[in-house]
Amino acid sequence: MSKLRPRFWETVPLARMTPTEWEALCDGCGKCCLNKIEYEDTGEVEFTRVACRLLDGESCRCTQYPIRKQFVPDCVQLTPKALPEIAYWMPQTCAYRRLHFGEELPDWHPLLTGDPDSVHAAGASVRGWTVPEYEVTEDDWDDYIIEGGL
Repeated sequence: MSKLRPRFWETVPLARMTPTEWEALCDGCGKCCLNKIEYEDTGEVEFTRVACRLLDGESCRCTQYPIRKQFVPDCVQLTPKALPEIAYWMPQTCAYRRLHFGEELPDWHPLLTGDPDSVHAAGASVRGWTVPEYEVTEDDWDDYIIEGGL
């Protein structure tokens, strides 16, 4: 993390962050890789425990991150330009969402703790409680809705 400016997230607008700083905002929770149900009539979005087939349920990281679009063409690439349109369905704890809405990073965020496992220690990741999407048909996703959201 030596290429990161000190506490850059407090002083640098999201659109002006370097690619390294942008990527460092990801806390590694894996929540964005959960499949969601969006209701067309209300626009409401609900998270499910059904994870993208590329998510490693233990590390909570994408197993094919650099080339994920080759395997999952509709994977959403989070960019400063796309953020305003998709922030509404991102997890409440997500650093990108929080900074977009003028909030601070959670105190367990790895940028604050210096520990990449702090997200897991805080219980803020999906470690150990997801179901791979290849084990559940899309018609059954509603059986895996996370009550109360993320």
